[in-house]
Amino acid sequence: MGDLTADRLQVGIGASEHSDGREAGAAAARAACADLNGRRPDLVLVFASVRYDLAAVLAGINSVTGGAPLAGASSSGHLHAGTLTQPGEGLAVLALASTDYRFGVASVTEVGANSFHAGRELARAARTAAGTDRLPHEALLVLSDGLTGDQQELLNGIHRVTGVAVPVVGGAAGDDRRLARTYVMRDGEVFSDAAVAVWIGSPRPLTVVSGHGWQPTGLPLLVTGVDGPVVREISGRPALEVYREHFRFDNPMCEIPSDRDGGYHSAHAFGLIQPDGQLLIRGAFVDDEGQLRTFAPLPAYAAVQVVSCGPDDLLDVGDATLADALDGADASVALVFSCVARLDILAGRSAEEAQRLQKIAGEVPTFGFYTYGEFARTTSVVGYHNATIAAVIL
Repeated sequence: MGDLTADRLQVGIGASEHSDGREAGAAAARAACADLNGRRPDLVLVFASVRYDLAAVLAGINSVTGGAPLAGASSSGHLHAGTLTQPGEGLAVLALASTDYRFGVASVTEVGANSFHAGRELARAARTAAGTDRLPHEALLVLSDGLTGDQQELLNGIHRVTGVAVPVVGGAAGDDRRLARTYVMRDGEVFSDAAVAVWIGSPRPLTVVSGHGWQPTGLPLLVTGVDGPVVREISGRPALEVYREHFRFDNPMCEIPSDRDGGYHSAHAFGLIQPDGQLLIRGAFVDDEGQLRTFAPLPAYAAVQVVSCGPDDLLDVGDATLADALDGADASVALVFSCVARLDILAGRSAEEAQRLQKIAGEVPTFGFYTYGEFARTTSVVGYHNATIAAVIL
């Protein structure tokens, strides 16, 4: 896979659903490294189900790669070269080798205690790890604990180091929809309440793109009462009552079932209205106490719209997003980060996303995972999303 000439990015992908973590990691790594033309990888990415002993997975991978720099996350499903691996199954490994690129891997812990500080230190450490030989184009790949800390504050800290010149892309780790504990990985270590980043230096432009496909179902509303992630009032009225009033009743997924846990996202969400008029999607659900919650807090007195979507909306915007990323790019691999909310809404059509993305990419392999939130920050500080697809081309 990819262009195997010496001065280009060499790409290898492997996957395994072996029941033993070490064996699965080793098998996927062998398959990935087989495409590197005999080279040791300069970077390894791994996305894996939490059903595995993740430390054993890393031991298996490192036994093949010789301890090459590694970053990874637990997932809620992953995709590779047109194939979807459903939540609760398997792992996938991407191996990259190039004399043209520079990769610096770093990690921070205790993200929940001070997400801004953690983001700032993470970006600094990753930049340092990439070395002083700076290349004309750079980006930061971020993988974070999906259940701890303030993801936007993590990005705010990163922005203090990168500014607008270095785009950020990535995703928050999942745990097969269990919503119990998520993990990130660096080299041979597994962390929770942590984040991992890869500073990428490239001779070619690194364009980060994102899209969501959600459409407003009503006029703008004002958030008048919030308690962290709990939305209590909208326009001075009970939030859940207002939220339900904006459901599209022709949509068979319009109701929020009470028998599904918090990993379930309905086909409705909030669109946080940005200064340029664009919508930043915030997934919403009803908790066990009957409270309306979002996965990232809505600011008090923020302007929002209730938004909705269907499977075709999500598939079409995925196609358009990846096509936009590939436009004019000298591509070797497309890294994709898609929300598990999208997978839930696609339901019986979930495999179509991976297939269609690979069709758009042509001979360029696709690789990514299903997240608990996506990072796609380009020209502003804001860049944490829900129910969105993000991509970067290497």
